[in-house]
Amino acid sequence: MRFLSLSVFLLTAAPPLLAQQPVLPSRSETTTQPQSKPQTEKPATVAPAPPLSLAEAIRLGVENNYAIRVSRQDERVAENEVTRGNAGQLPVVAGNFVRNFNRNNLRQEFSQGDPRTNNNVPTNQLQANVAATWTIFDGLGMFIAYDRLRSLEQGQRQLTRAVVEETVASITDAYFVVVRESGKIYSIEEALKIGQARIDLTQARVDVGVSAKVEVLTARVDYNADRSVLIQQQEALKTAKINLNNLLGRNPNLDFRPQDSIVVARNLERESVLAAIRQNNPRLQQALTNTAVATYDRRLVRASRFPQVGLTSGYSRNSNFNGAAFLPGTRELGTTTTLTNGFNYGLVASIPIFDGFNKNRQEQNARIYEDQSQLQLEQVQLRLDAEAEQAWAQYLNRLQLLELEESNILLARENVAIALERYRLGLLTPLALREAQRTQLQAETRLLDIRYQAKQAEIILRRLSSGLVREPQTQP
Repeated sequence: MRFLSLSVFLLTAAPPLLAQQPVLPSRSETTTQPQSKPQTEKPATVAPAPPLSLAEAIRLGVENNYAIRVSRQDERVAENEVTRGNAGQLPVVAGNFVRNFNRNNLRQEFSQGDPRTNNNVPTNQLQANVAATWTIFDGLGMFIAYDRLRSLEQGQRQLTRAVVEETVASITDAYFVVVRESGKIYSIEEALKIGQARIDLTQARVDVGVSAKVEVLTARVDYNADRSVLIQQQEALKTAKINLNNLLGRNPNLDFRPQDSIVVARNLERESVLAAIRQNNPRLQQALTNTAVATYDRRLVRASRFPQVGLTSGYSRNSNFNGAAFLPGTRELGTTTTLTNGFNYGLVASIPIFDGFNKNRQEQNARIYEDQSQLQLEQVQLRLDAEAEQAWAQYLNRLQLLELEESNILLARENVAIALERYRLGLLTPLALREAQRTQLQAETRLLDIRYQAKQAEIILRRLSSGLVREPQTQP
């Protein structure tokens, strides 16, 4: 048994990127630049759970995912099929053993009269032989068949690799969805802190008689609205975790906390990616293998037009017992036992002459299948090119948006910090503070979404170019 030996190329090889999370500055920090929090910091409203890294998630998925396990079993079957005997290159040896017992009623009549009758006459036969046949020429069909079996094995390997890479891409994408949804919860929690600070400041104003109670009620309504958004976001996080657990082949209710941040690579090159797709993509390689198999099928049909020559050999031993045989020189009945044994060998040749034009029909169909496989190859190539171009356009667009939003989030945070301080001093209306708070939350959400979308495009490009899973290098 030989499994596909794979090592996973993790997308988290770069140092963890600090995500831009909202921070509520103290009164003495209103003039300082807002600092970002770690993207993977556990939200306060999420229950404690064991950490799960992307590397561990991928390892569990590759080991437990059912699609990968089924594909690996198919690969084992394909490996077992690649033998010289299955291609017809080895001799076939068979042993046969026959033992028959008979009891018959016998009546014998002679030309001189005097018929003889014997009842319940026993006879038995023993036949044992070993026969071997070996095809030595069949129009090179046996060699073509062996190459075809090897191509089928290679095609199944490519299919298994494609399943592994697609599963790893799905796991990576699902993992970063969990990271994104967790980051949104953290952003909402920070918004709730601002909302609570607004309630406290407004209540203090009411207590000293410089503000109306309606402002406190409005602040509480806005705070409850943010709590409602938080509850909905917690449901989205739970759904994302269930989806990831399903891909990992484990209990859907198993809780965890993501350890890795969304780190977007910004050094991908279009030409390198396209070249890697044409050279390494397993789906494309499988389509190429299918064209080779179709060519072998056509050559097999052509090989069947040639004569087939084989060698035969064997050893046989026969024993016959007759309970009613004439004794030599008399007309009296007795018993006889005949034993024969010996070797035999010979040459067998079969020449196809006419089979109702079936060979012509089979070869025509084989050519059609060969052309069809070429069309499927071109279709796969076109589809991969379209996916790559679409992912590349999204990748470039999201990088530009990511740069913009990373700058914009700092402005939004500083704006909230200043607005909160001005509100504390009575220089800003509650509506303006709420608008600044909402603007920051929207900026936080946009940043998380754009960062995830950029990473999603990167994952697609790496999957198409076979950059997610790499075979380990063998040591010399």
